Amino acid sequence: MIEIKELTKSFGDLQVLNGINIDIPRGMIYGLVGRSGAGKSTLLRCINGLETYDEGSLVVDGVDVKSLSRKDIREFRKDIGMIFQQFSLLNRLTVYDNIALPLTCWKYSNSYIDHKVKELLEMIGIPDKINAKPRELSGGQKQRVAIARALTMNPKLLLCDEATSALDPKTAKSITALLNQINQDLGITIVIVTHQMPVLRSVCEEIAILESGKVEVSGPVEQVFLQQPQALKNLIGQEDLLLMEEGINIKILLSREISSQPVITKMARELAIDFMVLGGEMDNFRNNKLGSIIINIPSEHLNQVKKYFADNNVIWEFIERNGQSSAEAG
Repeated sequence: MIEIKELTKSFGDLQVLNGINIDIPRGMIYGLVGRSGAGKSTLLRCINGLETYDEGSLVVDGVDVKSLSRKDIREFRKDIGMIFQQFSLLNRLTVYDNIALPLTCWKYSNSYIDHKVKELLEMIGIPDKINAKPRELSGGQKQRVAIARALTMNPKLLLCDEATSALDPKTAKSITALLNQINQDLGITIVIVTHQMPVLRSVCEEIAILESGKVEVSGPVEQVFLQQPQALKNLIGQEDLLLMEEGINIKILLSREISSQPVITKMARELAIDFMVLGGEMDNFRNNKLGSIIINIPSEHLNQVKKYFADNNVIWEFIERNGQSSAEAG
């Protein structure tokens, strides 16, 4: 659906995008993540033609965006829906009229507009708010209206620029569930710009982590979170770990294959060793659970534990006293 090759973009002397290479298959939910200034929002604006780019190619559904004339770019954007952080609703208009706005601009018939708006209100779950003004809606309801408006032209691509950042965690979760449902029901390709880890875990299938205008890491979300590359650690920060001075501290990464198994207690029984559990977490990644556990083992049992991990396909790494992961792992 989207093929980006060696894309560069500068604002004056400031290079914002530097040799971006990303492929996004049709029907996928893809995440663009990174800290402020990494270039993710600029990349999103290049995808929908709101920004030009200097070099490279950006092909959306077989069309090179840079080749489009001003007239063609207007037609091109009909196939792209856009959702913003601050909703961008018109306060003077009702929910009905806000959703209908793109259709009105393109001079669709009143009967088609009426049918489409009511269909979308059912889809987003707030048909009773049809005559409400934006000031009468909660943040989550406003974002649902913005999503409906983005879907009015039956787009092939939906772009979300920090669409959940202004929402509380519970509401953000409901919006990501709605995006998942839209993707499943309509088959729309969705690209999400975000810095929120729960959004990545719950909705994105693949991600690209941007740093200083470059793609440092890309791939399936589960794979990236299990591998824990430095770019991900830079993004989420280092956890303050209470590590033991004696023995060896180890982080066990719980993949989908072993996250539902009692790996730790089985190891304790089979190896007949005692160890301490220092911390852990478990999260939902779309339909799977992934997590990690940090343990401390006596130094004399290291070889036994390493063999047990190898025999049972357990992914692990050493955790040093400064909280960094060491290179030697399995």
